[in-house]
Amino acid sequence: MMATIADQEDIEIVGEVGKHQDLADAVTQTRPDVLILAMDEREKYRTQCGFLLGRYPEMRILALGPAQNRAQLFWAIVDVRSKALESSEEGILGAMRRQPGLVGLAEL
Repeated sequence: MMATIADQEDIEIVGEVGKHQDLADAVTQTRPDVLILAMDEREKYRTQCGFLLGRYPEMRILALGPAQNRAQLFWAIVDVRSKALESSEEGILGAMRRQPGLVGLAEL
């Protein structure tokens, strides 16, 4: 599959990482649109995907497991929420401090 991807004229491979612990730094440096992971241990890559998508929600992650004949695509959906606040100093400062019940901000 990697040979097929590398042969595409509109896709550029910006790097490769040999060690799991180097992945976050490599993503920070290259900021890929799509990250391709080897799918070896299910929970390991799910946790890693969650961490990376939390940092880079615009990125997509393609996990490939050729030995298992599996592929999985991960992406993030940014969920923006709002909550009306009392427009007093207490209400505004409470929201800034994330006090219980005051976790959102109203539209301006």
